[in-house]
Amino acid sequence: MFLIGKHKVLHIVDLTKDEYEEVPSIIIGTLYKHQELKPSILKEIAEELQAVPQPSRLNYCSTKDSLYLEDDVSRVKLVGNLTAEALVTGLICAVCGHQTKDGSFWVEDVCYPGPYLRSLNQTPSSCAKDHDKFILFLSGLDFVNEADSIPMDLLIEWITGSLGEEFVQEEAAKIVRVIIAGNSVRGLPKTFTRKGYFENKRKEALVNLEMHHSVHRLDKFISKIAGSCSVTLMPGEFDPSCHSLPQHSLHPNILPISSRGKNLYGTTNPWIGKIGSRIVGGSSGQPIEDIMKVSNVDLSPLDWLEKTLEWQHFAPTAPDTLAEYPFDQADPLVMNEIPNIYFVGNMERYETKLVQSIDRNDDSEGQPVRLICIPKFSTSQTAVLVDLDSLDTKPVSFGAVE
Repeated sequence: MFLIGKHKVLHIVDLTKDEYEEVPSIIIGTLYKHQELKPSILKEIAEELQAVPQPSRLNYCSTKDSLYLEDDVSRVKLVGNLTAEALVTGLICAVCGHQTKDGSFWVEDVCYPGPYLRSLNQTPSSCAKDHDKFILFLSGLDFVNEADSIPMDLLIEWITGSLGEEFVQEEAAKIVRVIIAGNSVRGLPKTFTRKGYFENKRKEALVNLEMHHSVHRLDKFISKIAGSCSVTLMPGEFDPSCHSLPQHSLHPNILPISSRGKNLYGTTNPWIGKIGSRIVGGSSGQPIEDIMKVSNVDLSPLDWLEKTLEWQHFAPTAPDTLAEYPFDQADPLVMNEIPNIYFVGNMERYETKLVQSIDRNDDSEGQPVRLICIPKFSTSQTAVLVDLDSLDTKPVSFGAVE
């Protein structure tokens, strides 16, 4: 136990001692949000047996939701200046307050491990290493349903420098990396009921054949653009990869044509890496979509993306409501470094914001961060172009102008 100002830093189990009742204190732990409506495997089994039918829900929030802070020994209920609707399970935080007579902990303030963030309007300082270099972001190509679309053909021609006037071709020539953020093969799930076994088996065979053809189309698409720039391919929720996060990269054997070259880089989902002098990281969309299911505040996907940066975790709700492989030593989804470009794929529309990170210890300015919501290409026909030097970003549309 030690002091920070007038507050004693305690273990949660210390709150059981009478001497710390009503004493200003700080406790540190993992936030747990109890929600009666969130998915439960026992409820799913009961539903399957038709004992307790459970209606499908798009949101798991209710007025009965409650917050707890726990560590490896004990937990305590949190009350006070916290809004349960705006928080999720899995957040590491420190809370300042005092224990009440009923055994709860009254919260006066809360602190997360990430930096403070504020909007940034000015252009960040440039780096000669990144001058005249662009990254192109794509997501939700959905080759099952958008195999032979005109926007897809225009996209290929633009990246390879075969489309537009000279200044358009010069811009495309500056693209050094194309990042494809998931759901390239399929953009929506295929579900079957338990009725009609043989009919469903025939449908399943057709779906598998459809998947095979779509993967071949993706392979040809990548092979065409990989001749002009490097390609980073991330798996998505409905791509042929594992279901749990972090998803494994697509196996090279299912992309035989594009895998022959040296410009295709298969990565995990989520992923973080370095391009030029910039750190780039993000996911194919599942973490943000899951956060929106367990929260109930009027925030956009871009706002939630900014919050995960403050929380310093790619997918805080995993493995509570989002499948994650069980790691026992360390969580690979924790952000150990702040990215300069932080993105999420497969969103309904394009959004972006430039923020400045502020160190919590000495209020010094950190690095700028460009937040980007990448829209589904299959529905928006839009890609996102980012200047590595200035972090300026713009949507590039290949569909009809409304």
